[in-house]
Amino acid sequence: MHVNDLHAAVQRLLGDKASAVLLAFGEVTVECRPEHYIDIMTTLRDHEELHFELLVDLCGVDYSTYKNEEWQGKRFAVVSQLLSVKNNQRIRVRVWADNDDFPVVQTVTPVYNSADWYEREAFDLYGIIFNDHPDLRRILTDYGFVGHPFRKDFPISGYVEMRYDEKEKRVIYQPVTIEPREITPRVVREENYGGH
Repeated sequence: MHVNDLHAAVQRLLGDKASAVLLAFGEVTVECRPEHYIDIMTTLRDHEELHFELLVDLCGVDYSTYKNEEWQGKRFAVVSQLLSVKNNQRIRVRVWADNDDFPVVQTVTPVYNSADWYEREAFDLYGIIFNDHPDLRRILTDYGFVGHPFRKDFPISGYVEMRYDEKEKRVIYQPVTIEPREITPRVVREENYGGH
């Protein structure tokens, strides 16, 4: 199936459930609202024409300063990459969390059990809550860690540091003592970077 045929089939099969079905750079992206997320993921997996049986990646995204500009829209999204081995096709699904202060999306672990640890990572690093997740807890940061380090408003050096204290003979936490500095300038690539 050619990517244009996939784009047309996904538009037809998802209908109004998808907020948008985009075709750009030879890739299809489905955008949706949280209330249609599970239906869309189930249709993409189970429909005979599509057969996206594998979720190969899922991540959180913070769009608050997209391209170094103020973002006009929802701040947090969950982006999933799906693969159809049968049809040799890939598709991306982006669901936007409604509340920027408390981002919540339904878990897709009943549809794709491989989403389990990916969703835990998105929770840990971005603070996105996945309703009905079987074991939603931190996966990369320490148990007492405060905040979500991949959010764009999180300081690069963090809030606390740990060190071994010779006097107390244990590891202690203390406020960060290093001075914040930026040694690498931020670069926004041109729209046509890479010949696309």
